[in-house]
Amino acid sequence: MNDARERRRDPLGRVLVIIPTYNEVDNIRPVVTRVRAAVPEADVLVADDNSPDGTGKAADELAADDERVRVLHRQGKEGLGAAYLAGFHWGIEHGYDVLVEMDADGSHQPEELPRLLTALKGADLVLGSRWVPGGRVVNWPRYREFLSRGGSTYSRFLLGVPLRDVTGGFRAFRKETLLGLGMDDVASQGYCFQVDLAHRAHRAGYQVVEVPITFVERERGDSKMNRDIVAEALWRVTAWGVRSRVNQVLGRRHTG
Repeated sequence: MNDARERRRDPLGRVLVIIPTYNEVDNIRPVVTRVRAAVPEADVLVADDNSPDGTGKAADELAADDERVRVLHRQGKEGLGAAYLAGFHWGIEHGYDVLVEMDADGSHQPEELPRLLTALKGADLVLGSRWVPGGRVVNWPRYREFLSRGGSTYSRFLLGVPLRDVTGGFRAFRKETLLGLGMDDVASQGYCFQVDLAHRAHRAGYQVVEVPITFVERERGDSKMNRDIVAEALWRVTAWGVRSRVNQVLGRRHTG
C-alpha cells in the first residue's frame, strides 16, 4: 500500500457529498442547507429515485439556486446501494477526489462532516461510527440499536473485519479507494451494501479509520429499513463468512 501512503500526503482535492433520496421532500432542503454551511468547499449530489412526493423537484430548485448542488434523476427505486454506486460513478466521471455517503433524513449530522474529512487526510476510508468511544445514538428504539449493534458484531466475527460499526452509512472515500474495491460487481443493498464495502476495503489492505458520530433518529418521513433489507444482510454476510472460512481451510491444506 505504498501508493496509498503517498496519496495520503496530498490534499484531499474536490469533495462530493452524495445524498440518495426517495420520498424525502420534507428533509432534503434543510439537510442540503446544513451540508453547504458545514463544508462550503464541497459540492452536493442529490441522487433521487424518482420520488413520487416531489423530492426531485425540490432538489432541482436547490440546484437552481446554488451552483454547487447537482441532481441525479434516476428512473425508479432500485435500492440504497444502487443509488450510491450511481453517485460514485457520477462523481468519479466528473473529476471528484473524495466521495461522501450521507443520509437525507437528518440522522447524519452535517456539522460532523469536517471531522470525517480531516480524518481522511491520514486514511483511505473513514467511517462515521456510532459504536466507538464518543459515538452515540439519539431517540433510537431499542430494536434498531439491537439490529445495528448485532449486525456489526456478527459481521465483525464472521468476516474478520476489525471495525466497530460496519453497517453505518456516513462515510468518506478517496476516489482511489473506490476504484480499488471492484464496484462493478457490487450487488448488495441497505445494511449489506455498507458491510460489503467495508469488508472489501479491509480485505484489500486499505487504511480504514472510524471517528465517533452522533446518530439522530429521523423526525420527518418514514424509515426505509424493512425485513427484506435485514434478511439480505443476514444471508449475504453468512455466505461471505462461510466462503472466507472455507478458503482459509483450503489454503492451509494446500500449503501444508
